[in-house]
Amino acid sequence: MATLFGTDGVRGLANGELTAGLALDLSVAAAHVLADRGEFAGHRPLAVVGRDTRVSGQFLEAAVVAGLASAGVDVLLLGVLPTPGVAYLTGSLRADLGVMLSASHNPMPDNGIKFLARGGVKLDDAIEVAIEERMRGEWQLPTGADVGRVSTYDEALADYVAHLVRTTTKPLTGLRVVLDCAEGAASDAGPLALEGAGAVVTAIHAQPDGLNINDNCGSTHLDDLRAAVVKDGADVGFALDGDADRCLAVDADGTVVDGDQILAILAGSLAEQGRLHEDTVVATVMSNLGFVNAMRDQGITVEQTKVGDRYVLEAMNAHGFSLGGEQSGHVIMSEHATTGDGILTALHLLERMAVTGRSLAELAGVMTRLPQVLVNVPQVDKTGTDDPGLVAAVAEAEEELGDTGRVLLRPSGTEPLVRVMVEAATADQAQLVADRLASVVKERLAL
Repeated sequence: MATLFGTDGVRGLANGELTAGLALDLSVAAAHVLADRGEFAGHRPLAVVGRDTRVSGQFLEAAVVAGLASAGVDVLLLGVLPTPGVAYLTGSLRADLGVMLSASHNPMPDNGIKFLARGGVKLDDAIEVAIEERMRGEWQLPTGADVGRVSTYDEALADYVAHLVRTTTKPLTGLRVVLDCAEGAASDAGPLALEGAGAVVTAIHAQPDGLNINDNCGSTHLDDLRAAVVKDGADVGFALDGDADRCLAVDADGTVVDGDQILAILAGSLAEQGRLHEDTVVATVMSNLGFVNAMRDQGITVEQTKVGDRYVLEAMNAHGFSLGGEQSGHVIMSEHATTGDGILTALHLLERMAVTGRSLAELAGVMTRLPQVLVNVPQVDKTGTDDPGLVAAVAEAEEELGDTGRVLLRPSGTEPLVRVMVEAATADQAQLVADRLASVVKERLAL
């Protein structure tokens, strides 16, 4: 089992856990693992490297490039670009490897390294394990003319923006949009793409200085966006995160439209067009029951996975599904992208508004969110959720809620705690049941 890699690459405090030395070693090992798998056979290997706006991305980029070039890999520098942009260019430029330097929605001091395989797809667990194992090995590094060349690909931003605009067929003329770029990787790409598709865009938090990424802005801090949409009289607002692989929305009244609602709108649109493969959408177990009910009412099946966009992607790839996502705003449209893409999501929500002539609030009304309460119970044995007393308490709660709610107990992946999630017909009932179950968890599983 890989220990450096988490659910989305290698992350940590830049120059703390995530040092230049580690970045270099990871890059050399990644190059050799992919070479050993035959993906570099018969030609000079090529990698593309992009980053978000964190100041630490500059020295980490230098380390990654040094590692790749020292392993005999030619490198194209993409500069500041969203993660889905790097994924797209990994495929369109026929690169053998893509690297994105970003810690997504994490605070500025953190950073991360995401590797992408040929075609712009995320590495599977086996390759990540192999990379870690190869870091401890020895090999003969190339010399002379066999070392990699490094150059800048100046068309990266324009190519990615053009790709995004090409995915739409209906001009967005007349739609007024506020876009929160999170002082991140989409500060240029986001406004350019939405304007290129015909929308009138007001960009906020689009002046990155290397230090302000995700700082009280973006998809985890929606207050500024809500206020700007109402003040400007905009039709809609969108909030991206630092690397722009997720998107949340705000309607004209400043009401938040979350990932479940976005997924419901897009699923209905694709189903109507006959483009929703097997009339199935992929979501996680954290998706609101209201989403599941809304999809059922439209004849759409919901395939649910563990929490994490990598698990959504795995299910989509395994069965060829065309749409999947998370409540947090990761939405994957496999017809156009290999990863979640916040700008792409915004474009296709706007296109749905343009096609139907309906507001975002009207479109989001396709589902009714059930009140959802999440209680974290710390300092417990998270492996003990099959405790008979706890299982009985959950069964009793489920019987009480019936078809109007549900219960989910989920051990944390990184901490000694259990998350208790309850949905019910009313917020009061959800809180009451969640608190009761949290007490049982604390009593039965105390360390």
